[in-house]
Amino acid sequence: MFTALFGSVEQGIIYAIMALGVYLTFRVLDFPDLTVDGSFVTGAGTAAMMIVLGYNPILATIVAMVAGFLAGCMTGLLHTKGKINPLLSGILMMIALYSINLRIMGITSDTGVTRPNIPLLNTDTVFTMFNDFWSKLGIDSVLSSAVTAMGGKSLPSTWGILFFMLIITLIIKLIMDRFLKTEIGLAIRATGDNKRMIRSFSANTDSLIILGLGLSNGMVALSGALIAQYTKFADIGLGIGMIVVGLASVIIGEAIFGTKSIMRTTFAVIAGAVIYRLIYALALRVGWLDTGDMKLITAIIVILALIIPQVLNKQKEKKRKAKRLAARVAAQKARLNVEQGGNGLA
Repeated sequence: MFTALFGSVEQGIIYAIMALGVYLTFRVLDFPDLTVDGSFVTGAGTAAMMIVLGYNPILATIVAMVAGFLAGCMTGLLHTKGKINPLLSGILMMIALYSINLRIMGITSDTGVTRPNIPLLNTDTVFTMFNDFWSKLGIDSVLSSAVTAMGGKSLPSTWGILFFMLIITLIIKLIMDRFLKTEIGLAIRATGDNKRMIRSFSANTDSLIILGLGLSNGMVALSGALIAQYTKFADIGLGIGMIVVGLASVIIGEAIFGTKSIMRTTFAVIAGAVIYRLIYALALRVGWLDTGDMKLITAIIVILALIIPQVLNKQKEKKRKAKRLAARVAAQKARLNVEQGGNGLA
């Protein structure tokens, strides 16, 4: 049980990078970008292809992120320059990326045409490179001993991946927090709030939308590249429903932790991604559920994440109204008592 939940936390932190990209488009830019399902696979396929061909895993991961950035920029160009509906722009790019991703992975095949998946068994990845360094520190034995002393069983083989992904995700979060407070970041936020207003200040909203979509899909592709290296394979179906997973992470995080500031919101998104993976892992442990029910579980989680906050807000609003009503009634009674007291004295 502990190992399963530990693995879910590891994956949740990796998926959190993708969720931050989804947050940038859906919440900051107010752009329903469905490119995510395609760019996630673009990142996974590009990284896997380069690793199999013998390139350094770090370089492969960076190139995968750049490929996702370009895919996002193309969606932005379709919308801003092609004047295509935002939703349709994302759908068109997602469809195009399906064939592009097959071509990218096909570079490693004998025919060089298309390939639906790439295994990464017995290859070096960013995780194996970090684990080689991590194993020399001797931290695994200390942490495992501490967990065993607290009654933990079936311990993970290494804690290195968890710490590595925590560092990477927190660095991306801090960079994103800082970026959204810069002049360009504030302009992107203003574009999402009110395009007409920011245009009145002579800002180029088209360029801001293209940049925002590029950065978003760059993070999504980075997450895909890391997932491919974590699971040791890249597959054309990896990105199916990924946009829903990202939205679920954003909604769950915002519902639990709130959105009072950028720093708090980005933390909420990361926490939401981890919570989503934990809920998903626990749901799969229910006897009558199967891995084939993954999409149904995802849909139910999103539905609950959308409905429960509304129900709680309504209950809070009813309590606030009841308190205000009780306060008004008490004030009226107090005035009547004062008036009656005054009449009696008269």
